Amino acid sequence: MILPDFNDFPRNGRLLAVDWGARRTGIAVSDENRDFVFVRPVVIVNSSEASVVSQIVDIAKVEKVCGIVIGLPLYSDGAESDTTKQVKIFAEDLARNIDLPIVFIDESFSSVNAQEDMGKVRVKDIKQCLDSESARVILENAIAIIKRLK
Repeated sequence: MILPDFNDFPRNGRLLAVDWGARRTGIAVSDENRDFVFVRPVVIVNSSEASVVSQIVDIAKVEKVCGIVIGLPLYSDGAESDTTKQVKIFAEDLARNIDLPIVFIDESFSSVNAQEDMGKVRVKDIKQCLDSESARVILENAIAIIKRLK
């Protein structure tokens, strides 16, 4: 189920963050206490492999998460883009395939922050790691919001 905000989102347990992309989808997970966030390998969009949704469902099961946070790309004025609509369609498909609460969080500047955190790295490394590093930033921001709600 897709929740409108973090108010009814689980307060304890592992979380999974998704930074959806048309080619690569970044993944990050928290520990049980939400003290640490760990990046996971990106999910590559490939027609010969299982769908991104089914791969994320599998990851959520293996990681034993209790909720999913999805980065929502918005314009600086809060308006939705074509990508925002694609992310919402992806989330609706995910919600039909998994029985976990899902919530969106504005992902503005997550890629910029992730790249700054990565420091000076080769372009190849940026392409391989940036999406999951962005998911890490998204999840860290979500955890901060959830902790403020307690």
